[in-house]
Amino acid sequence: MTSQPPTQTTSQLRTSRTPRWVLNVFRANLIAQVGIVVTGGLVRLTGSGLGCPTWPECVDGSLVPTARQEEAYHKFIEFGNRLLTFVLTALAIAAIVATIAWARKRRRSGLPRRTSLLLLATVPLLGTVAQAVLGGITVLTGLHPAVVAAHFLLSIAVIGGCVVLVDRAGADADSPKDFVVPPLVRWYTNALVSLTAVVLLVGTVVTGSGPNSGDADVAHRFGFDQRFVAWLHADLVLLTVGMTLGMLLLSYLALSERAIRRRTWYLVAALAANGFVGYLQLFTGLPWAAVATHMLLACLVWIAALRLRLGMTRRGTAATVAEIDLTTPLVAVGEPAASVTTTARRDT
Repeated sequence: MTSQPPTQTTSQLRTSRTPRWVLNVFRANLIAQVGIVVTGGLVRLTGSGLGCPTWPECVDGSLVPTARQEEAYHKFIEFGNRLLTFVLTALAIAAIVATIAWARKRRRSGLPRRTSLLLLATVPLLGTVAQAVLGGITVLTGLHPAVVAAHFLLSIAVIGGCVVLVDRAGADADSPKDFVVPPLVRWYTNALVSLTAVVLLVGTVVTGSGPNSGDADVAHRFGFDQRFVAWLHADLVLLTVGMTLGMLLLSYLALSERAIRRRTWYLVAALAANGFVGYLQLFTGLPWAAVATHMLLACLVWIAALRLRLGMTRRGTAATVAEIDLTTPLVAVGEPAASVTTTARRDT
């Protein structure tokens, strides 16, 4: 027998919802983490990766660029990107402070603590510190492509944490938790998200095998044939597109959740846009604007894939709303989706 959540007063229901200003702080962290990926890419694309040739100083004896440096305008581009770390740090600290302030308000209202949310709120700060250290290692190793790739993939991991943070904050509690799709659909989506991560990983190999090393004097690259890894990357993208279209078809034929269908369309749009830009940069000689746009869209694809998977779970008060009965088979092709029973099985 499933225990029912305790009845909340109107005041408690109002307090249990994440305040808009807290959500906006979390969203600002997500946007900033995506932004640093783009600006970091611009540092590489403009050949400014060693504009500040040492770390944590910009040049020996100075934390800021100096007139005696030979790096010309590159030193300002690289130093400017380093300064953005302070913006990320400020936003990350704001996320933790906002979460603690809201947790105290919840406690005064007699609501349970949301420890998971506080832990997720530390992701932007921990990720920013780790990125600063890895950025220093990137400079000290002379922009080794493996370290540059790790730098990007760490950003992808932090972005993923921020997506989960924003999504989890949208619920008024961590439990009860209900799934709104059958297990088979969740497993399929897990595979789709995993494939998206592999696409991003192989994308770093393509970058590390290409001409944009980040500095005109840096010659060491991965020893892979660029054409081969580029086509491997493209094949994986096509597979991702195919699985996404399969998910879209499934959402129309067998699922009644409109939110799942909408989030699948977001992923389709992001993949289509990034695929177009990917081929555009390939056939136009990798112009910096196209490559930077490709990096931005790659982040949006990752976000869309994660949001699709997260949208298959409801938490808190929303979990008590009518949902799909997971004991019921998928709707047969041609059968109205409304025929699916709306009694949810709570996963406790």
